Amino acid sequence: MPKPDTSTTRQLVDPLVAYPRPPFPRQSQELPGDDELLDPKPDHGEESYIGNGRLAGLATIITGSDSGIGKAVAIAFAREGADVLVSYLDEGEDARGTVELIEAEGRRAIPVAGDLQDEQHCRRLVERARDEFGRIDILVNNAAWQEPREKMEEIATDEWEQTLRTNLTAPFWLCREALPFMEAGASIINVSSIQATQPSPSLLAYATTKGALVTYSKALAAMLAQRGIRVNVVAPGPVWTPLVAATTDPESLSEFGSGTPLGRPAQPAELAGAFVFLASPAATYITGAVIAVTGGEFFA
Repeated sequence: MPKPDTSTTRQLVDPLVAYPRPPFPRQSQELPGDDELLDPKPDHGEESYIGNGRLAGLATIITGSDSGIGKAVAIAFAREGADVLVSYLDEGEDARGTVELIEAEGRRAIPVAGDLQDEQHCRRLVERARDEFGRIDILVNNAAWQEPREKMEEIATDEWEQTLRTNLTAPFWLCREALPFMEAGASIINVSSIQATQPSPSLLAYATTKGALVTYSKALAAMLAQRGIRVNVVAPGPVWTPLVAATTDPESLSEFGSGTPLGRPAQPAELAGAFVFLASPAATYITGAVIAVTGGEFFA
């Protein structure tokens, strides 16, 4: 029998060996963190993500897309044919890197800096997407803030409010402002966390917002169902990102993700497929769902 042509065959990725595993080098960063300082370097899909045109021509907003999960989603969306508004706080160099990767795919990238704690900025961000793209097909609420505290007495009111405004109130504002420019078939993807169901005591404020975001998303999904707009959640487990490095002590960071069944943290690129699926026509009957990308940890 003739041998099959394997010239275009892709090899399966073994998750046990494909990516770095703990222990990692001891390291620390200042908030909000920097991709370039991470050791090992994170994979956002720069070389590993291959698109198939599943989001061709769609107009998207991704918050926190200068680094980490948001950057990986932006790369994937562009390689699937989407234009991306790159929302970020003030990490201009990281954001430029994301923009360059999007534009290398022949897609439009619109960088917008600003603090999502500001309601007016959220409104301006959506208006910019409307003006540049003419509509909004996908909104990804990914940007988040966390700061570990060992005692409740250490959590200042301003810090509590900052966490809620960034992680929960900003997604509310962005959804509310974007909806007038979304048509049937559009979708919203909110980013929760394993912390929603398995909260770490030191991340009291962060875990609270991530649990609330799941409830918010399910209620919003029901509210928007008759308008044909879907709302879903991606809930990551441990992911190798600058925010984690900047909020984890060096000793704990060295073993980060080792307690999952897969024995390591996810690389940002490993989450991108979940976002692409939820945003694509393959998921038209899925709303109010939570996709847990947790390395085997149970989201319950």
